Amino acid sequence: MSSRELEASVRVVGGVPVIDLRGELDGSGADLLAAVTRTAEREGAKLIALNFTEVGFINSKGIALIVNQIMRAREEGYELVAYGLSNHYRQIFTITRLTDFIHVTDDEENAVKTLSLIT
Repeated sequence: MSSRELEASVRVVGGVPVIDLRGELDGSGADLLAAVTRTAEREGAKLIALNFTEVGFINSKGIALIVNQIMRAREEGYELVAYGLSNHYRQIFTITRLTDFIHVTDDEENAVKTLSLIT
């Protein structure tokens, strides 16, 4: 199985910065994820969405990067919402209690609606 290096970009939907992730989320994506997070933070939103729709694999180092995202969000005063997770990764988010710190929705529309729930 060939690995697909992480790619990420930011766009804004309904006032919510969305970080589109593509590829595999592992430790090698740390610098890229930090850079796109800073870009998203410049929007000044109270919520940032993480789009996992095109993420095929997350390993333990990738989970650690997500934990870093949570810590960053707390430091900077915004919340995170994730969508597009496969059933497998939704279960992992639940088992590891990431869902205690990240809102998880099924799709982008519901992710953006999360903003109205937190403001």
